[in-house]
Amino acid sequence: MTNVVLLRGRLSREPAARTLPSGDHLTVLELTVPPGEGATRAESVGLSWFGAPDWVTRLAAGAELVVLGRIRRRFFQGPGGLQSRTEVVVEHGAPAGQAARAASVRRRAAALVADVG
Repeated sequence: MTNVVLLRGRLSREPAARTLPSGDHLTVLELTVPPGEGATRAESVGLSWFGAPDWVTRLAAGAELVVLGRIRRRFFQGPGGLQSRTEVVVEHGAPAGQAARAASVRRRAAALVADVG
């Protein structure tokens, strides 16, 4: 995977889980990431997590997460015509407070970036 995103932030609201017509289970989250170097404001990032573990749906707003995924831009018909949304599709994630699990997510990201060349 060369499209690699690693984020750490807090949930802006509770996760929303649903089952798609295909039968796939999708959990939608919004993560607020603190400002990085040179930035002055936090950023909100939409996350889509297919087949998310059960613990994800039990998270409350404000929970801190580390997620690894890829950026996806999708297009859809809205009330005003064709619209698009950029989001991160989560492949792996962990509560930031669970050090071993969060470190495992970071190691996966490092391995993926090391393979790019």
